[in-house]
Amino acid sequence: MNLEITRTEPSAPVRQFTVLLSPTRRGARLARLLTTAQLADWGLPSASAAQIVAELAANAASHGRVPGRDFRLDLVVEGAGERLRMAVTDTRGDRLPPSAAIPPALDSECGRGLLIVEALADRWGVTAGPVPRKTVWAELDLVP
Repeated sequence: MNLEITRTEPSAPVRQFTVLLSPTRRGARLARLLTTAQLADWGLPSASAAQIVAELAANAASHGRVPGRDFRLDLVVEGAGERLRMAVTDTRGDRLPPSAAIPPALDSECGRGLLIVEALADRWGVTAGPVPRKTVWAELDLVP
């Protein structure tokens, strides 16, 4: 008798969080607070992630704002828990950030958000589209 046993490993549960927020300072603050709460619920560290989301959301509220159109925050744990991807999508695809963070003038009061993202994230970038959207994303490795 030839008995064949096939074992299937349950796949890791997908951990994903998505929310639409108003493109305002209040919406950007709420994005940071929701990130902290969601990552705590998942049992993940949140300090760097919350700061990254705060910067991405602030940029969406100030540079990606279109009256009447919300921005979207996505948090996804990818690769069997190896990586946290944070993405903010706004409706100003015509206004792409630079592909590399550029230091502002020393006396400038703004322009350091992407420098902070670049310093904290393991990877970050911009994905254009679909029109009229753009997504600015950042990833944190969760395992050394």
